[in-house]
Amino acid sequence: MVTAQVAYSQSRVQKIADLERKLEEAGHGIGVRMLELFSHRDRAWRRETRLVQMLQFISSVCWKNLYGKACDALEKSTGNDDEYLIHELDPLPNRFISVPRDLGTLNCAAFNAGLISGILDAAGMAAKVTAHNVAIDGGEPGAEKTVYLVKFVKATKARDNQLSSR
Repeated sequence: MVTAQVAYSQSRVQKIADLERKLEEAGHGIGVRMLELFSHRDRAWRRETRLVQMLQFISSVCWKNLYGKACDALEKSTGNDDEYLIHELDPLPNRFISVPRDLGTLNCAAFNAGLISGILDAAGMAAKVTAHNVAIDGGEPGAEKTVYLVKFVKATKARDNQLSSR
């Protein structure tokens, strides 16, 4: 599905950033519907109201249903209180799409960033999610992983802080 989306979007844009934005928009819509699907499919599922629990739900349950495996890691940013990082060693959208030389810096994992953003938006936890390729420490030369940077808006973080003080 992502391969077809990349081919379709690539013919309608001029810049790599525009293509990544289109992939992110497509993922966002699917993410919104995914949360709706989970809430209807699993009647015992309780909507998460805390940021960390929601991110754990996304990186485990959602990823297992979509890709057959959980994300590799979830961690809180050391620099900012409102940022979290989701690590994925080999994202499926990047694995099966060969990027042409003229689009060398294209990161198709922008689709997954849109998925995360859509799920969070549908849960009422507004955030900006971006996908970044990062070199693996101690890995072979050229080895990369994808890190999804989740930066929550101030109102969302303030609400979470208020819930934790109760």
